[in-house]
Order: sequence, then structure tokens, then C-alpha cells
Amino acid sequence: MNDFGCRRVRALAFLGSAAALAFSAPAQAEEASDGSSEILETTAISAETFELAANLETDFAALPADDGTVSVVQDQAPAAARPAPPPPKDVDLRVVASQFVDVPVAGDARSVARYSGRVDGYLEVRGSFYGGPSNLTIKIRPEYTWGETSNGEIGLIPGNTALFRPEGAGDFDLSASIEYKWNSGATLEIGKINVLDISGQLPIVASDGHFGFQNLGLALPPTAVVPNTLTGAALQVPKGNMIYRLWVYDPDSQYQRTGFETGFESGVGFLASAAVRTRFGGMPGVYNFAVVGSTRDQFAVDILPRALTPPPQPIGTFGNESGELAVQLSAYQFIKLYPEARGKGWGILARFQASMGDPTFLDYSGYFGVSGNPRFRPQDRFGLAYFQYSLTDELVDDIAFRLGVEDEQGVEAFYTYQFDDAIGFTANVQVVDSAIAFRDTGVTIGARLTAQF
Repeated sequence: MNDFGCRRVRALAFLGSAAALAFSAPAQAEEASDGSSEILETTAISAETFELAANLETDFAALPADDGTVSVVQDQAPAAARPAPPPPKDVDLRVVASQFVDVPVAGDARSVARYSGRVDGYLEVRGSFYGGPSNLTIKIRPEYTWGETSNGEIGLIPGNTALFRPEGAGDFDLSASIEYKWNSGATLEIGKINVLDISGQLPIVASDGHFGFQNLGLALPPTAVVPNTLTGAALQVPKGNMIYRLWVYDPDSQYQRTGFETGFESGVGFLASAAVRTRFGGMPGVYNFAVVGSTRDQFAVDILPRALTPPPQPIGTFGNESGELAVQLSAYQFIKLYPEARGKGWGILARFQASMGDPTFLDYSGYFGVSGNPRFRPQDRFGLAYFQYSLTDELVDDIAFRLGVEDEQGVEAFYTYQFDDAIGFTANVQVVDSAIAFRDTGVTIGARLTAQF
């Protein structure tokens, strides 16, 4: 790996407030006949967007049918409601393991195949298991990685989300948190949380390193405000067609830390967001606005890649400002849902973020694309998206004497062939115009074999 190498730019504004709100009336959800509620019904928290709730309803009789499919007419019997989900388990354990092979095939990087892997465990223990309240859940989240990837060989942003971590860090980490859920659906989670879990539960995107897009710029969009693993509190409050979030977190990376070592010594990070669930043309969508920031009085030393470290002041000017602030806009809109394959379809994804710059090392970023399930094999998945990231001008100027950098942009396409519910094989290709100015545009092809237990 070179000096610009792997495990780079991280972040996704995340996590939130320690205010405890309770709502007495349980949320009333309507069942959507197209299965939109089934694929979007989740309690995950996210800085960029949020899940669609179950109160979206689609009338297939009003939708045109594609050629070659059976149309749904007005006088047909309504689709049968999906059976009630089974009650949550007192103890729920899930393991996901992936193996990766990738190789650069164009550009300056050596055309060498590299092998790596990752295993994640997800253990949830409800309070009822040990005689406590059933709406209290303990979450234990181990992760382990091995091998080498092409991260850093072409782009500054890692091309393999599953294998990115802080420079010089080891391969194992453990996160733990406690979540309390009120009857209204409001939740409060406190502890050490891995942000990758959030992106994997988002509609349309659904990428966490094991599934979906592989490049970090799409799977876990960096904000340069917070790391991917952090300690804090997250409050989520659903209200009608809206979901509100207020988060507080330690802006220092908590990877391979217990969460107590830094103790908010660099300041306090925060996020406030509001998201609305909508329907356009009968299809569900979610649109989110968020404000994220921190009280840092210097740039994020533990996040910024060493190759981009600016000279100290007064020689350098980057990092002489205090406080971070950024705004995020995101949209996730389904274009088509298949009546013959409940909960399957495809849609568009789009995101834009702009920050005030110094001391945040990314001043703007964004992506747009499409992702979903092919109709001829709805159990499979595909995706195609473009992304772009811009380094803050002050940082670019400070390091120009030793390293020329510019915007990084790229395109990723993937296709997942799902053998069964447990095993899937993904092929992907990434074309990246690197932020490192002297590098040629590079192309990487990769394969991923994922198993769930």
C-alpha cells in the first residue's frame, strides 16, 4: 500500500441527544399492498436519510402495468395483507461474513489481485430474557477483518467499505449499546455504535460493506465531521409522516476504544434532522434535511489521512478556525415496485452535503444513482451511481508544495446474484478519477461472496 493508502476518509454524521421522550399513543400503521412497508420498515438511525414507515399505501389499480406482466385492475380482489410478523426474540444472534477479491485493471496502480475478508456479529438481548423490561435491548457488535485490498491504490476514498479503518489500527473492534423503545415508536440508544449498521438498513441504498455498493463514497458517505465508530446518544422520534432526530456524540474516533478514553476532550458533535415520507406517482420516497457539526477547535486529526496532514501554524493556515457546521440534503425515491414480488423494486438515490470548510477537510460532496432489484430476478440486486468529493481549499493550498490534490469523483456499478436467502455473489467495477492529481483515472474490478447465518 502507498502513503495515500487504505482506510481513509471516514464519517457519516451520526448519533444524538440524551433527551428522553415518551409518547403514550402507539403509532398506527397502514399496510401497503405493494410491500413497500415490508422493505422499508426498520428502526435504524441515519444522518443522511431514514427508513420509510409502514403507513405508506399504494393503489396498484392506479398504476400502469409493464409489458409482459399481468396488470392489476380495479375490480380484482385486493392483495392479501401480509401476516403479522413474529414477536421479537429475547435473544437474537446474526453473523455476516464476506470474502473479497479485487484487482486494478487500469491506471497507475499495480494490477495485482488482493484477497481480504470481514466478519460481523450482531447480538441483541431483550430485557425480558433476564427479567427486565421488554422494551430495553442490549446490543453487542463485534467485527473482525483480515487481508489486503486495493484501498488507497487509486482513490483517496476507500474502494472497499468493509476493510476501511483508522490508519495503523488493528483488525478487531467491539461496540456495545443500550436501546430503549417507547410504545410510540420513539427510541433512545446510548453507547458505542458502529455507523456501518445504519447504511445497511436504508431503503434503496442498503449498503454496509457486505451488501450493495462497495465504495465508501456511496456506502457510507464521508462528512469529515465524525468517525464511523463513536460514543454518544441517539434519539429518534416518529410523528405522523415525519421522523425527527437529535444526536450528541464524541467527535473523536472510538475504533478500538472503550468510549471512555477521549471523554469529549475534543468537543461535542451534534446532529438535528427532519425527514418526511412522501409518495410521487404512487411510489414511496423519503426526503431528509440535516444540520451537523461539532465544537472542535482543530481539524479531525484522527480522521484526516496522514498524507493530507497540513504543516503546523503559522506556516499552514488550515485548522486555525473553531467549530464545524454542515448541512445535508438527501432523497431516496422508489420509481417502481413489483406487485408480483412483494417488497421488490428499484429507485433513485441522491445526496448533497456542504460544510463551512476549515476545520472540516471536506467542503462539499454528493452522489446520485439508481439501485434496486431486477424484475427478471427480484431476489438479486443491482446499482449504478456517481459520486464526487471536494477537499477544503485551505487544506489543498497548505499541502500543494508537496502533494497536488483536487476533487475526487467516480462511478460504481454492481450486481448481486443471490443463490438463496443466505448466500450471495457480487461483481462490481469502479472507475475513479483520484483526488491525487498525478494519478491517472483508475479502474478496479472486484468480487464479493457473502454468507449470513
